[in-house]
Amino acid sequence: MTFYEIEFPLSALTSEAVDAALLEIGASSVTFSDRGDEPVLEPKPGEIRLWSDTLVRALFDGSHDPALCIHQLATRLGPHITSAARVRAVEARDWERVWLADWKSMRFGRRLWVCPTTAAAPEDTNAVIVRLDPGLAFGTGTHPTTAMCLQALESLPLSGRALIDYGCGSGILGIAALMLGAAHVTAVDLDPQALIATRDNALRNGVSANLDTQSVPAKLQPADCVIANILAEPLIKLAPTLTAACAVNGDLILSGILKTQAYAVKAAYASAFDMVQVVGRDDWCCIHARRAS
Repeated sequence: MTFYEIEFPLSALTSEAVDAALLEIGASSVTFSDRGDEPVLEPKPGEIRLWSDTLVRALFDGSHDPALCIHQLATRLGPHITSAARVRAVEARDWERVWLADWKSMRFGRRLWVCPTTAAAPEDTNAVIVRLDPGLAFGTGTHPTTAMCLQALESLPLSGRALIDYGCGSGILGIAALMLGAAHVTAVDLDPQALIATRDNALRNGVSANLDTQSVPAKLQPADCVIANILAEPLIKLAPTLTAACAVNGDLILSGILKTQAYAVKAAYASAFDMVQVVGRDDWCCIHARRAS
């Protein structure tokens, strides 16, 4: 199938209005990018930040007439779109392979690696390798919060221990724990797609026999380690649930927390846990605590 792109400057339009108009007339995807050279750091949760000079690029398949699409956009967004919009053909490519070509193997701690399924194994004979590709559920280790969780897991004595991965996403944390020697993982998520991705990824890594999934609300038995890479507000609300899920002397790893939110999260767990350490990366931090006797 052939494809083409329509692109035009965002100018004074809002991203929400442009996105809605493009999807309404049949765009397969909509991308906002920088027309100049203005850095924009990763937005905080719930925040949308765009460049002062933003380019809108929309992908259409060949069944849509470009001239008609531009006319429809002009009707919805303003007549200036007619002169501002540009149309260009798009080469047919395997976009998933293009994405994976730029995603490289990553090491966390001394021996834990997360590698694309097509990548060669690391030369380190002691490497513990999790094979994972980007998919419908996020979580490949590239975000600082996930990276800090992986490093925390790699540093723990997991052999023979049971672990709960609350908010499992792709399942990367639970799968890494099993590859590092954990005996069993219970993966929990409110998104059915995440549970499917977790089971598929566990099967691909040969650890599915020791992993089960639960939707929310979950019925959890206390585990030796509980890890939750979510966001600060739900972590605070989940304090009773995650506390009950962590066995005495068990480890609790919390991430998805902005550094400015660390105090509030620690306070929510202070009555039942001793703080071990807080590590940070960029604007984010990861809390390691241990369940008090």
